[in-house]
Amino acid sequence: MTPLLSVVIPVRNEAQALPFLLDDLSALGAAGAELIVVDGGSTDGTCEVAHGRVDQLLKTGPGRAVQMNAGAAKARGTYLWFLHADTRVSAEAISRLQHTLASRPLWGRFDVHLSPAGPALRLIGWMINLRSRLTGIASGDQGIFVDRACFDALGGYAHIPLMEDLQLCRRLKAQARPHCLRPPLITSSRRWLQHGVWRTVLLMWCLRLAYYAGANPEKLARQYRRGSLL
Repeated sequence: MTPLLSVVIPVRNEAQALPFLLDDLSALGAAGAELIVVDGGSTDGTCEVAHGRVDQLLKTGPGRAVQMNAGAAKARGTYLWFLHADTRVSAEAISRLQHTLASRPLWGRFDVHLSPAGPALRLIGWMINLRSRLTGIASGDQGIFVDRACFDALGGYAHIPLMEDLQLCRRLKAQARPHCLRPPLITSSRRWLQHGVWRTVLLMWCLRLAYYAGANPEKLARQYRRGSLL
């Protein structure tokens, strides 16, 4: 029997975060959803964590676009739901998704809440959600879900090392506006805390603007990894 939903989780060295997400998804898996973890070269025991807890454990080269496309290619579900390993999903969010999929949407995403979150990060989360609702563009942290046939027709994620989520959303938006779901997914704020909250916000906005202006995604990815535009 074809499952309604396949959950695709790209991972690399996520042995600490992944068990919590798999716990959150266990009831969804028990209800018939397919769980797929795609490892991009972990060295910390991530695969051992996933083994026996998912329907498929795949291995590819590193890169979220590569990993998510590999997972989608093996998925059996009518819908694909792409989740980052450091995401937490409430039972209420899962229920909301199931209710939404029953209406056969083309695609959608969730609001996000950053955790741990002080006042600055709560504001940033609010800004991310507002920007997404206004523009119809989502980031990977927002748990993009999409009709499998549509995803295949568009050629999946572009094979670029950064902004693959924005690029896919721009193509999906040309087909239909996204369904914007609440309650929010909980996503780790470690990216913002690592290099400083406002410095990271500035970096991300500059990288987005550079991407829209036609900058090379390879160069942008190097700047993102360094946490600097220099």
